[in-house]
Amino acid sequence: MSGLQCLGEDNIWFEKPRYDEAERRFYEGANGPSTHSHPQSSSASGEQELVSRMKSLELENQGLHKVVEDLRAALFTLESRVQVLERSPAAAVSCTKVVTVQSVKVENGGDDDDMDLFGSDEEEDEEAERLKEERIAAYAAKKSKKPALIAKSSILLDVKPWDDETDMAKLEECVRSVVADGLLWGQSKLVPVGYGIKKLQIGCVVEDDKVGTDLLEEEITKFEDYVQSVDVAAFNKI
Repeated sequence: MSGLQCLGEDNIWFEKPRYDEAERRFYEGANGPSTHSHPQSSSASGEQELVSRMKSLELENQGLHKVVEDLRAALFTLESRVQVLERSPAAAVSCTKVVTVQSVKVENGGDDDDMDLFGSDEEEDEEAERLKEERIAAYAAKKSKKPALIAKSSILLDVKPWDDETDMAKLEECVRSVVADGLLWGQSKLVPVGYGIKKLQIGCVVEDDKVGTDLLEEEITKFEDYVQSVDVAAFNKI
């Protein structure tokens, strides 16, 4: 067979693209895929970067929500204090005055144990006693005219219902039905919690000697058909 006949029967040159493709695949398998031949890898990298940025934005959004809630609580506390100041007269600052009763010293030749601070004479004793009683009476009268400073606190409560079907208007009505000496209810609002559930955020002003947070929590949780729990969101002395 001649050389031309061999070349005619051999079809390698007509199938050269197939051989080139096979060679390319062989070298890719040995050296790893080419960056230009797999656009999906760059797409996956872009998706990962997008997911990472979305998570970062979600965390930043949660932080901003927390800051907004803190600002709302602080604003609510300030509003409650302003309402209390508008409803009640200005509290007077009590000052403690020490009344010094001057003693009448009489020098005599006796011992110190026998010394009479108001004089040895009977008339001087009566005069000193009278002055002493007048000063004590004047001090007592002045002190009785000063209003006593009552310690008060502003409390912000979070009252949580059982679910999203709880009647929040009835829940607030139950909370405000709690009455005690030294307790004054203030403004309230509904704050979303999640899954359609809202909590009641309500403020009050209490006299520290008469009403405490334990009493409020105990009385409010008695309405167990509506109230799941009670938390103290803010507590400030007035």
